[in-house]
Amino acid sequence: MAREQTATGRVSICDNRTAMRLDKFICKHTPFSHQHSRLMIASGRVRVGGDVVTDPRAEVDRFVAVWLDDRQLQGEDAHYLMLHKPPGYLSATEDPQHPTVLDLMPSALRPRLHIGGRLDRSTSGLLILTNDGVWSRRLTEPKQKIPKVYRVKTERPISPETESRFAEGIYLAYENLTTSPAQLEQLDEHEVRLTIYEGRYHQVKRMFAQVGNRVVALHRERMGAIVLDVDLAPGEHRALTEAEVASVRAVSA
Repeated sequence: MAREQTATGRVSICDNRTAMRLDKFICKHTPFSHQHSRLMIASGRVRVGGDVVTDPRAEVDRFVAVWLDDRQLQGEDAHYLMLHKPPGYLSATEDPQHPTVLDLMPSALRPRLHIGGRLDRSTSGLLILTNDGVWSRRLTEPKQKIPKVYRVKTERPISPETESRFAEGIYLAYENLTTSPAQLEQLDEHEVRLTIYEGRYHQVKRMFAQVGNRVVALHRERMGAIVLDVDLAPGEHRALTEAEVASVRAVSA
């Protein structure tokens, strides 16, 4: 059972691709002209996130609450959630045969959430769910080179050359590309901690297949600065902290 959290994960930092000047926002969401909107803002009739804002140039994020007098013009909360995904759940919104990760989330949130960085059904560990598409794309786009850290168990002992092969990059025929250099930390002869920077389809399993080995267990520990909370049992979730959300927003666009 997931632990209920009261935090919504709303943050005050604006993403330039989702923010709008306050005067333009008022003009867009009311019948008033641009000049009239600026006058209403200057007179203290507009509240943003609970505070009166008199600067028409202030930027408004698409999730922050905006009020004109007693009328709410915008009020959807942004949700940024960390889930400890158990094996056996699909990273999908719905499936006729298998349980999905959304089955582990509060029913009221399910229609609004999408997955930021999917995991295979057999893979466990850190999974991010959000309703902020711009933020999740920044987290998952390969060009951002955000490190993803996995704990990997293999069928065969890990060969000595695996570390150097991964550091050079592994050619993936399906995409006709070579992966970014990956770092491998040996834990024992069948287990490593692997850091990759893309997160392509079945990437970890395909990389090990290219060096003649097979992954038998895979667990994601970290994405960028977001680390799976050790207090979360499999199937439990919590809201990300403001610092965790901001760490993704700080990535270069």
